[in-house]
Amino acid sequence: MAFSYFQIQRQYKGFYETPFLWQGKGVFDLAPYSAVYEPSPVRFSDTIDGKLRLGKFVERFVSFELNQRSDTQILAENLQIQQEKITLGELDCLLLQNHLPIHLEVVYKFYLYDPTVGSHELEHWIGPNRKDSLIEKLNKLKNKQLPLLHHPVCQQQLRAAAIAYPNWQQQVYFKAQLFIPLQAHKAPSFHLLNADCIQGYYAGISELANWKKSKFYLPVKHDWLQQPHTDVAWNSYEQFYHSCSEQLADSYAPLWWVKQPNGELLKLFVVWW
Repeated sequence: MAFSYFQIQRQYKGFYETPFLWQGKGVFDLAPYSAVYEPSPVRFSDTIDGKLRLGKFVERFVSFELNQRSDTQILAENLQIQQEKITLGELDCLLLQNHLPIHLEVVYKFYLYDPTVGSHELEHWIGPNRKDSLIEKLNKLKNKQLPLLHHPVCQQQLRAAAIAYPNWQQQVYFKAQLFIPLQAHKAPSFHLLNADCIQGYYAGISELANWKKSKFYLPVKHDWLQQPHTDVAWNSYEQFYHSCSEQLADSYAPLWWVKQPNGELLKLFVVWW
């Protein structure tokens, strides 16, 4: 998919302004990306392939951001670790920051708050289609993705590439957009996670029966990064209901932008569950 210049700029701005999901090492003892703040240009001036899936698309934004820093040198990106033609995994980014070697794993996620799932804060956040969850991603980072750096095959590849260091620091660049129930009966608790990550709401389509005076727009997935704006072709409630019903029938929860009668814009996942 080819994106316009202005569309990419809005995508980059939305990505850059998304908060990190946590600070400090209170989440699974995972260290978040902790560089001293240096402002990055809001204008994205690199080339990017719109055909990349969203996760890889975001990695290009992160790479651009890192390359703007005066204290940072990227050593390798998307480094596949292979043993006898079998891929063991991939390291997202290896870099030097103030001469300190850092292995950085990049994550950008969309999670919905479901208090019926799990028993504590980290377990309540799930993917829009209930196929993934925050707790699953944290376990994967801690038990698979980060330990890959220390695998003998990986260490051998790093030595062959002349980027082996004895003192790697491991950090997680984890940004997320969080969505809470439109009619919340229990507010999320934020002891470990960053409440600033809340970006919108979710609801079942039956909860929107009184929204017939609102307008709706269905952004492509890469535009989920953006903040809603008015420079789009809005749909009526009837158009929204027909399109959304088809998606829900396929067990797919779409993200819509909503323009309310008072002009307020919001992000809204419509869920099938």
